[in-house]
Amino acid sequence: MFRIALSVEMDKTAHRTLRLRSFFRSFDPDDVPADYFRYLQGDPELPAQEALFDRHPRAGDAAKDEAWQATLGETAPAYVSRRVNEALASLPIGRPWIMIGGPPCQAYSLVGRSRMIGEVGHRAFYEDKRHTLYQEYLRLIKGHAPAVFIMENVKGLLSSRLNDTLIFGQILKDLRRPKPGLDYRLTALSSSEDGLFSGCESTDQADPEAFLLRAENHGVPQARHRLIIVGVRSDYAASGASMPSAIPKSVQRTCRQAIEDLPPLRSSISRATDSESEWLDLLRSSLHQRWFSQLGSADQHDVAARISRAVGGLRIPRSRTGARFIRWEGVPELAPEWFIDKRLGGVCNHESRSHIASDLWRYLFVSSFGAEKGSSPKIKDFPRALLPDHANIDEAVNSRMFNDRFRVQIWDRPSTTVTSHISKDGHYFIHPDPTQARSLTVREAARLQTFPDNYFFEGPRTEQYHQVGNAVPPLLARKVAESVARFLDPSFKVR
Repeated sequence: MFRIALSVEMDKTAHRTLRLRSFFRSFDPDDVPADYFRYLQGDPELPAQEALFDRHPRAGDAAKDEAWQATLGETAPAYVSRRVNEALASLPIGRPWIMIGGPPCQAYSLVGRSRMIGEVGHRAFYEDKRHTLYQEYLRLIKGHAPAVFIMENVKGLLSSRLNDTLIFGQILKDLRRPKPGLDYRLTALSSSEDGLFSGCESTDQADPEAFLLRAENHGVPQARHRLIIVGVRSDYAASGASMPSAIPKSVQRTCRQAIEDLPPLRSSISRATDSESEWLDLLRSSLHQRWFSQLGSADQHDVAARISRAVGGLRIPRSRTGARFIRWEGVPELAPEWFIDKRLGGVCNHESRSHIASDLWRYLFVSSFGAEKGSSPKIKDFPRALLPDHANIDEAVNSRMFNDRFRVQIWDRPSTTVTSHISKDGHYFIHPDPTQARSLTVREAARLQTFPDNYFFEGPRTEQYHQVGNAVPPLLARKVAESVARFLDPSFKVR
């Protein structure tokens, strides 16, 4: 029912990713050219995106028109409005259109807020322009009056303040009436099964948490909580008319269902000689380290036994440390029709990172602990000789501050929230298999975010992680779209 007329992205590399996906979407699913898959596979005849577009100029030009690199708030408003109007002119006359997006959310996040206040003081935080960039979103609504808008943001927005005033209430007020004569009814899509909201229509007195969607309740194998506000222009939402319906609860999905089928990889060793034999020797030496002997005195004999079994079963994986593309025939238990594209013949963006020797031991311990206990260990659970050499490590051991610096994902649960922090060091995103002793790859993170395997992330690996961590899970976005589609066209049926 929907097609994207214009997307706007400020980051150069993320823009290239969106442009490539726009190229893919310009074809019917069964007619995507073989060159697209050859490009994802790293065919030397298609070394760059531009070479792919040159072979298919019509789709390439359409992708360039749709995916626009610009920074809202810095690009001249008149030029932004012109680009929007040009995109809308391509739509059938009278057809309702939807605006989707949200302001940059770093300043709204709970972690970002505490870090900024701690590092640069209250004044710098409260003067951060990202607090008010939602006004740029509001300006676009005022100027173009979409039939429906969808605004997404982080949970921390609910408690964010500006000049000692909660800003969420003001945002709702502004969205209800962007300007005189332009009114919207706002609705939340959380269902009563979320324990947050009973019914689908919000009022001026609605609990702000009604707008919170918990992705793990809707088929996404990840605990990700995001604010989703849907606004319907008043002429489409006449008094008493129904609104987009709440998203029904789904069976919870797990890490195992999403990533277990992917090719096993070994990690690499950084700041030292790296080879397959060195990697094996390093992990096998765990059984002779002081930290391993301390597990017994800490009454963690079960974890020690799990480590021994993992080390005893170590083998070099067939795919070694991974690559841009790996030929593979695995199929996830979770929604193979969503993730798998048989024309691709494998997986992309699946490369392991390098870690220092002591972190490999920590990953081995943490993943073994998770496999045995069903939860990730806190710093106080670490054997003393394995504690990282950090200035506040004693505080972490003796309190709840900084006590989960190493976090393993648990096979039979949804993952923790995949954030852009995954680009840093991987400590919060340790793979659940002890025999791999590594952090998650870009593809594994993308699977937890529900990106299809034929969705390729451009740029250096660090930037790929950023793109994955900053995204809304596509499967959740699809469910939001289904709700809006049924509202606009009651006869709509999901294919």
